[in-house]
Amino acid sequence: MHIHIIGICGTFMAGLARLACQLGLKVSGSDANMYPPMSDQLADLGCKLYEGYSESHLKRHPDMVIVGNAVSRGHPEVEAVLRERIPFTSGPAWLHDIILRNRNVIAVAGTHGKTTTSSMLAWILRDNGIDCGFLIGGIPENFGVSADCGSNEWFVIEADEYDTAFFDKRAKFVHYFPKVAVLNNLEFDHADIYPDLSAIEKQFHHLVRLVPDNGDVIVNANSDALDRVLRQGMWSHLSFFGANEWGVELTQPDASQFNILRQQKTIAECNWELFGEHNAMNALAAIVAASKCGVSPQDAATSLESFLSVKRRLQKHSVGGYTLFEDFAHHPTAIAKTLEAMRAHVGGFLAIIDFASNSMRMGTYKNALIQMLESAGEVWIHQAGKPQSDIQALAEATGVKVFHSVEDIVTAFNALPVRPKNTVLMSNKNFGGLREQLLQEIRRSA
Repeated sequence: MHIHIIGICGTFMAGLARLACQLGLKVSGSDANMYPPMSDQLADLGCKLYEGYSESHLKRHPDMVIVGNAVSRGHPEVEAVLRERIPFTSGPAWLHDIILRNRNVIAVAGTHGKTTTSSMLAWILRDNGIDCGFLIGGIPENFGVSADCGSNEWFVIEADEYDTAFFDKRAKFVHYFPKVAVLNNLEFDHADIYPDLSAIEKQFHHLVRLVPDNGDVIVNANSDALDRVLRQGMWSHLSFFGANEWGVELTQPDASQFNILRQQKTIAECNWELFGEHNAMNALAAIVAASKCGVSPQDAATSLESFLSVKRRLQKHSVGGYTLFEDFAHHPTAIAKTLEAMRAHVGGFLAIIDFASNSMRMGTYKNALIQMLESAGEVWIHQAGKPQSDIQALAEATGVKVFHSVEDIVTAFNALPVRPKNTVLMSNKNFGGLREQLLQEIRRSA
């Protein structure tokens, strides 16, 4: 069977392609932007890749076309699919029908931390002899791939609330029918498709409604929005983390060491390679979820001591005496947590933030960003294209520097009288290859 994936280089769709290849299917796909790490993973699988979109990519009439949620009517391949009556579906629907239908699914949802938490959980299970499947919106360094079918009944999936496809405007995660749902946090995001926070809360409750009465919902106790979700109805076993039931106690200020608490008593200790209080909370959520699969908290914490994080989630690149961290932060809260973690871990640093997500570019978070950046230290902002008034206002209010091209950032970096020992790049896109360019400049002068 031949499937063709429109938008194959997206983190979700690339993982889908890998699962399809493991099932022995022939896979082709197209995308306008092909860049590592997903393009490398796809090339290694032997997928036929088309850069750009054209109806000619469908001339051999695949048996099924999987349509990514970033494409809409008017797209040349979508129009060809409809005109030629080629069978099509969405990625989440295909995943449920072919992979998840007979598995015990653990869905990790939330505005922040989905990728890291689901990666931690998959590693804990695998490290404790549970050969779970997984599909994650990033590449965990312990696995080197974003997805794997596994052989066990359990399947860990990063559960995204973004819409499914141009023909299905429900959140992607309603297709997964989880046995266990982890609700990590909930804030307003995706301003391009959701009018307000209550609309997203409704989608999260749709997910809760799908958990069976013998299943589990694991919830961050410190979220008012998630509390409102639960008040809409609950039919499953309920566990709270970040409170008396399950808690975390930092034993190092940068969260490189912490204890797991149950009813305020220490039951496990962890000394790991990661840092940041937000990552300790992600670890707590993963440990609680793993307990539902029979893994003890101490065994789970021990597994996390060999966890290597996820590419582009505070991923470290060291050259000589300089370190470049790369992070996916794309929301004011996520950015603030990353900056807080960096301060606790290394002290002073330069932060270069790319305003690339739809919500960031729309100026949705202007007030939150002003409040956050006023005390953030040395920050540079990248906003591609022509200057926008709200970005200029942000710069004037906070004193941050704004750049409109990656080339200008590289020039300014090289012109610094004293190069920072630690730099963190934050973007949910490729950032124009800035990481490679800065590393090249650092190597050249090291």
